[in-house]
Amino acid sequence: MNVVEVGGLLLFVMLLLLTGGVWIALTLAMVGWIGMVWFTQKGADAQAEYIFSALWGSSASWELAALPLFIWMGEILFRTKLSEEMFEGLAPWLNNVPGRLMHTTILGCGIFGSVSGSSAATCATIAKVALPELVKRGYNENMVLGSLATAGTLGILIPPSITMVVYAVAADASIIRIFLAGFIPGFLLMILFSGYIAWWSIRNPEQVPPAGPWMSFKDKLKKSGNLIPCTVLIIFIVWVLIAGWATATECAAYGVLGSLAIAAWSRSLTWENFFASLMGSTRVSCMIMFILAGASVLTQTMALTGIPAHLAEWVSTLHLSPYALIGVLSLVYIVLGTALDGISMIVLTSSVVLPMIAKAGFDKIWFGIFIVLLVEIAEVTPPVGFNLFVLQNMTGKDSNYIAKASLPFFACLVVAIGIITVFPILVTWFPDYVMGAAK
Repeated sequence: MNVVEVGGLLLFVMLLLLTGGVWIALTLAMVGWIGMVWFTQKGADAQAEYIFSALWGSSASWELAALPLFIWMGEILFRTKLSEEMFEGLAPWLNNVPGRLMHTTILGCGIFGSVSGSSAATCATIAKVALPELVKRGYNENMVLGSLATAGTLGILIPPSITMVVYAVAADASIIRIFLAGFIPGFLLMILFSGYIAWWSIRNPEQVPPAGPWMSFKDKLKKSGNLIPCTVLIIFIVWVLIAGWATATECAAYGVLGSLAIAAWSRSLTWENFFASLMGSTRVSCMIMFILAGASVLTQTMALTGIPAHLAEWVSTLHLSPYALIGVLSLVYIVLGTALDGISMIVLTSSVVLPMIAKAGFDKIWFGIFIVLLVEIAEVTPPVGFNLFVLQNMTGKDSNYIAKASLPFFACLVVAIGIITVFPILVTWFPDYVMGAAK
């Protein structure tokens, strides 16, 4: 069988197992094992070594230590009712904005994404805080789920981002420039997401809770007093990270300590909700790590079979015009995103794709942001959209249901890719300006 037939067969087996109710992590690992046994020339000992090294490597990471800590931070805010107070403080200011509190999912993911650098951590943490509150207040669940799944991907676009670091190393590009290039596209995406929420709310006013009573500016400020402790905590975490005083993992630890301190100060922290937050974060973290382990086995198999490299080489034989090349690469990366995580997509294809991009005349900093946006799309593309899995395990909803809810926001991601392709200066201006001013 050729590599295309192998890829199609593995995708069919994956869909078969998922529809049969097999756990997501087990499905990914089983498909990886099947591909390794049947479609590679490795012996049994080598196969075992690849599988166990993939399982170990997926979890033995200092950067991933931030994941359970950020999730625990969200659990503390949720269990101690601090999140409820935050929403009560925000409500008066968003009273007259179409969509009202639904915009908090976008704003929360944007701010938290600048701290975590992880799509999964951003999605899980903000979902834990926002989802119960918004549903309880009568907001449309489909819109809330769709916005959380896609806005969670801002964690890898708004710096710092592990995905950006991997690309910078693969492309031999400046990490600082890549980081700076992510800000304007990140803000653009937040505007597009919030713009769609506002447009949808105007068209469906009956599905948005009614506005609260009118408040004077003084009353709004008084009501917003509940926001001060958590706002200070978030600003502090972002500040120490940007200042270079702490890593993302250390910031996560500060976030947990700060959340516990605020909860204790507000007298909402008890041994009962402390234990509940600890167990809740343990369950969600284990779920995410288990899926990561299964995905790493599948990634190892994809690398050994040569499917990503084959697709990239096939594109190079087409001799396309620059914009046609971008279009085809978009389709290729979306297809790869159904079976691979973003970092693996970059690592496995960069050696073939980057020379093609350079020959076509595209800036490698611009292409870095372009590929990060495609990775964001992969995070919400079934059957292996990672954010879909996170929300599925947190809500009990089927991943296809969540993917359907995400479609309008998925379209916003596609629009963002189109905008930066037509106007590449949106990506390159800010790093050029900052680096030029620094000289």
